[in-house]
This record gives sequence, C-alpha cells and structure tokens, in this order.
Amino acid sequence: MAHMPIKETIVEKPAMFANLYFKHKIWTLIILLVTCLLALLFLGPYIYLLLTSLKPSAEAVTAPPSLWPSKFSLENYKNMLNTLPIGKYFLNSLTTAGASTILSVLFGAMAAYGISRFSSITGNYFLLFTLVIRMVPMISIAIPMYMIIKSMGLIDTHFALILVYTSLNVPFAIWLMIGFFDSVPKEFDEAARVDGCSWFGSFIRIILPVSLPGLATTAIFTFMLAWNDFLFSLLMTSTKAKTATVGISEFLTAYNLDLGPMTAAAISFSLPVMIFSFFVQRYIVSGMTLGAVKE
Repeated sequence: MAHMPIKETIVEKPAMFANLYFKHKIWTLIILLVTCLLALLFLGPYIYLLLTSLKPSAEAVTAPPSLWPSKFSLENYKNMLNTLPIGKYFLNSLTTAGASTILSVLFGAMAAYGISRFSSITGNYFLLFTLVIRMVPMISIAIPMYMIIKSMGLIDTHFALILVYTSLNVPFAIWLMIGFFDSVPKEFDEAARVDGCSWFGSFIRIILPVSLPGLATTAIFTFMLAWNDFLFSLLMTSTKAKTATVGISEFLTAYNLDLGPMTAAAISFSLPVMIFSFFVQRYIVSGMTLGAVKE
C-alpha cells in the first residue's frame, strides 16, 4: 500500500483544522440565532404588555393596535390604583404566597431529609404517593378542597389559602429537595453526631446551611406556584382575602374592558417574582447543579 508523503500530510492538517473551526463557528452562530429567536418569542408578549401599560389610556384600546406608544404616560398605573383596591390584593397575595412558601420549604425539607437519610420501603412508597398527588389535575380537587375549607369555616381568609397552597406545594418541595439532600455526603451527619448533635440538630446546623442553594431553588418555584394561582383564590375568597390574580380579572367585565389599567396591574404583578428571582438567581443556578449529580 502506498503511503501518503509526510510533506503532503503536514500541509493538509492546517486546512483540515481550519475547516473544522469554520464549521464549529457556523453551528455556534446558528444556535445563537435560534436561541435569540426563541427568547424574543417568549419576551415578545411581555414587551408588548409593558409598552401598552405605558401608553395613554385611550391609546391602549385603539384598533389596529400599535406597538410603540406615541408618548410615555403613567396614566394607566394611576387608573389602576383608583379603580380597584389593587394594593390590598397585592398584599394578600404576598402574605399567602410568602407564608405558604416558608411552610412548604420547611415541611418539604424535613420530609426530604428523612427520606434521604432513612431510606426504607415505607419512605419509597411515600415518595411515590407524593408524586401521584402532583400528577392529579388541580381542577379535579378544587371542589373537594372548597368543601373542606367551607366546613372548617375558613372561607375568605388568608389562612385558608395558606393551608391550600402549602398542602399542594409540599409534595413538589419534597421531590425537588430530595436530590439536593442525596448529593450532601452522609459523613456530614456522622461528624455532627460524633460532636453531640441530635439528628434534628445536625439537620438545622449542618445540612440546611449546606443545602442553601436547594432551599432557594425550591422557595422560588413554590412562591411562583402560589403567587400565580387563580383557581383556588377565585373559589375560596370574595372580599377580605382576594388576591391580585382575581383582582386583575375584575378589570374585565361583561360590559367593558379596562385594558390599560389591566396591563399596568399585570406588569406590577410580575415585578415581585422578577425582583425575588434577581436576588436569588445565583442560588438557583448552583442549586440546579447541586441536585443534578450524586456523589
């Protein structure tokens, strides 16, 4: 068999590497363009919502609609505050979502830690049971939930929503956090036990601080689930504990649609979650990677 001359091989290698490098750059550019297109596709409605909220009130309902306002105005935000007690609704949402998030993360962390450290057949069945609960459509348990809350005399109270959101989010918190606790070496618990800590003491003093990224990740998702809820808030509140999601829907009536104030309320409603995500984003990123790999 004839061998290729060494001189030709040396000459062809740089050309081959240049070709591979060019293909790699092309694919990187294509992936970047597709990513930007998808991001624009998701951000487009929100950008339109933001620009509409900054239009004059009369311009928000013109046909055909325009993307860019003729002039920027806070009129819709003023009308939002004057039309409905939206501040009270936002406070109700913050109270119920915040309290249910704290309880869901606390109970979910303790349950996940117990299953992770004391694995048994009962624990595995319990974990499967929590997964089945999360698979049940929320609409199918809304009426039974309403009947239970009504029989307890808790309709239109903050405690009712906190109770419902916590019961719905604890299974999700357990499944999300068990991966984080599995990634924490059991030697940490053994070292704490040698130093005189009880199981609960090692959980509070050692495991929770180490799992802070996992707690932050769970907190942001459980908060969003409670903050964005509409169904249970609509069923279980009327005036005193009405949340922002139900309050925003009141801008749409059978005879009128206050689109300008509604868009202003929607933008204001999204800000708390965005601000919360901004401050805990580094914990969310590290939390995702922490629970992804077991040691």
